Order: sequence, then structure tokens, then C-alpha cells
Amino acid sequence: MDEKKNVKICFAASSGGHYEQLMMLKPLMEKYDSFVITEKTDYSAEAKGEKTYYMKQVNRREKDFIWRMIQNTWKSIGIYRKEKPDVVICTGVLAMIPICLISKFMGKKLIYIESFAKVTSPTETGKLLYKFADQFYVQWKPMLKFYPKAIYLGGIY
Repeated sequence: MDEKKNVKICFAASSGGHYEQLMMLKPLMEKYDSFVITEKTDYSAEAKGEKTYYMKQVNRREKDFIWRMIQNTWKSIGIYRKEKPDVVICTGVLAMIPICLISKFMGKKLIYIESFAKVTSPTETGKLLYKFADQFYVQWKPMLKFYPKAIYLGGIY
């Protein structure tokens, strides 16, 4: 196996479909020094062969939303200090905002990929992180009207 490139990448996605989209980037994970951040759920996924960290699952409609975001922010600070990623590649959503913003505020690169499921309207996380992302990708051409500076290359599936 080739030696991994000298860039450390954090791959970040919540559980479910966002995580499945992130796993489409597995060839990149294998090429670079990398780790994964996802949500802790009943069916916690683990990227085979990748170091994986877990955040609390977040739903903005639940009453403990703010508390969970605070906990995820503290955990993200710890992970950032330990891992020191050069780049964060994120497919969303809420629980991943802290690691994205912490890394960006520390001068690192942020790459965001808007959800494949979003064809005609943006996600709340996408709208927020669009302002900070160094590269922002959409998987459907109609999404360019919401994100005019986004890059459209088609779907990652």
C-alpha cells in the first residue's frame, strides 16, 4: 500500500443518508491520513479501517437541542486539538457544524457537499456553511440558484 499523503482530512457526516454519501468518498479516506466524525445512534456505523469519533445525535425540534449542540462543540474542540485536520469534508448536518466551524476558524479548509436528497431546496446546514466553505458542491444543477458559487459535478453515487 502506498504511503498516505501528508494532509489530514476529517470526514464528517450525521447518520443515515448523509453518512452513506460520505462513504462514497472512501477512496479518498484510503488515500489520505483521515478520520471520520458521525453521530452515535442505535445503528452506529463505523468506517471500516478508519478512526471514528461519535457526536450526540441532534434534532433541532427536540427540547435539548441547544444542550446537545454545546456538548458536540466541546467534543469537537477536543477532537480538533487531538487530530489537527488540514481539511474537513462534510455532507451535513447539524451535529457536524461545530467541527466545520472550529476548523474553519483555525484557518483550515472546509469542503461541504450538499445532500443528494436536496434537488429543489437547500438544507439549513448548507445555507449556514455555504458562507464559510472553501469549496461547496451541489449534486443537482437546480441547486445552483441557491448556491451560485457552488460547484456542480453531478451526484457522488
